[in-house]
Formats: sequence, structure tokens, C-alpha cells
Amino acid sequence: MKQIRMLLVVAAMAIATSAAAQQRVDTAVKKAGDKAASTAVKGVANVKDKVYKGKEAPDGSVVFIDNKDKKYYIDKKGKKIYLKPSQIRDKKD
Repeated sequence: MKQIRMLLVVAAMAIATSAAAQQRVDTAVKKAGDKAASTAVKGVANVKDKVYKGKEAPDGSVVFIDNKDKKYYIDKKGKKIYLKPSQIRDKKD
């Protein structure tokens, strides 16, 4: 009986360790995917849209101007975030 109980404890510990390792892998993959998406969208924006020189977004990133004269920046996940005029600030050098 003690051997069965010990075997169950070891199996439970192995499953818990495996789940924690999988969560770390999932987190790393998600971060890598977000970085790739952000880089790709920024590359397209640099070619397609104009950079608003001397200005920055609330998080300090580059502000782009699209063909409809709307200002936006690209967040860490690669999503375009459109800005109100009050959110755009002068760039700090």
C-alpha cells in the first residue's frame, strides 16, 4: 500500500512539473510571436506610411501617419493604436 501511495505521489509531482514546463514554453512562444508580429507591422508601416518626425506616442514609440492623415503607433503585440492629438507628445532626445 505504501508503494502505491509513493508511486502516486511521484506521478503527481511529474505531472505538476510537466505542466509548469509547458506553461513556460507557451509563454516564451507567445512573446516570440508578439515580437515577430510587431516587427512585421512596423516594417510595413515604415514603407507604406510616413513617420511623424519629432513626435512620439505615450509609450515613447514612433508615431506613423497613414494615408487618411490619422496618427498611430504599433504596440508590443503588433496592433495599430490610433492616437488623439492630445496623446501625441514631443520627442525627448
